[in-house]
Amino acid sequence: MTSWVGVDISKATLSISVRPQGVAFDTSNDAEGHQLLLNYLSAWTVERVLMEATGGYERAVKARLQRAGYSVVCINPRRARAFSTAMGKLAKTDPIDAAVLAHLAQIIQAPDSQVLSEEQEILRDLVQRREQLVQQRDDERRRKAQAHSPKVQESLETCIKHLKEQIKLLEKEIAQMVAQVDEAKAMRLQRVTGIGLITAASMLAYLPELGQLNRKEIAALVGIAPYNCDSGQQKGKRRTQGGRASVRRILYMATWSVVRYQSDFNARYLALRERGKCAKVALVACMRVLVVRLNAMIRDDAEWRQTAG
Repeated sequence: MTSWVGVDISKATLSISVRPQGVAFDTSNDAEGHQLLLNYLSAWTVERVLMEATGGYERAVKARLQRAGYSVVCINPRRARAFSTAMGKLAKTDPIDAAVLAHLAQIIQAPDSQVLSEEQEILRDLVQRREQLVQQRDDERRRKAQAHSPKVQESLETCIKHLKEQIKLLEKEIAQMVAQVDEAKAMRLQRVTGIGLITAASMLAYLPELGQLNRKEIAALVGIAPYNCDSGQQKGKRRTQGGRASVRRILYMATWSVVRYQSDFNARYLALRERGKCAKVALVACMRVLVVRLNAMIRDDAEWRQTAG
């Protein structure tokens, strides 16, 4: 009998539900608990395992299941909660959430989560850590601008200097790990004017599907595909939603550089502004074109071609 599994994840525990058998059990969210989960699942023919993205607590168990050969789908928690509400499940506990996820696993239409290598996981950790340090550095700079005491300013300056050193060290580690993950793809991305090492590394870490999807799928995955908002005679504005915020943050800054240095993107951006679009809308439109073209470049194993502006 085919089974579908829902896994509700917290920092310390996993709550598991198996459908249609109705089996439910808990285990710890660590290596021992993950092995216990695999032992339990070996008793059934599992079609799909569904879990929510929980800010990182899901990464280890997802990787363990994928390497064991299971089909794993990781979704935004809002989708799971919307499904739960639609099914009339108003109460919320870990076992209830796991049962809802198992039900959703049976009917959802979604691709499996990308299987990441150990090197890709390390690269993602390095990129995330650099982002954290950059945020801390910028916070300290703002505090320094507001500080009046010389002692406080000296303390802040010391922290900023230390953070800068740590960022440089991480960037060296990132460059080394990029060479292990996919040096050819990274070099091709960096040949695009406006894209540097950190942007290329972030794309490898956060968007490993680049080059494997069609133009609509890649735009939707990033979260820059416009969706209709129409009802009857009313035609609402199309809006972007969902997708990977981590990729959008990187693309947002990269697109500003591309718009600045590439004439065709500059012309596209200015044309949208002249048509009355606000700066953010115009830039998101350029982001969509950029990621679609990058996807095609990687997919076709081609070089970047700048069109006449």
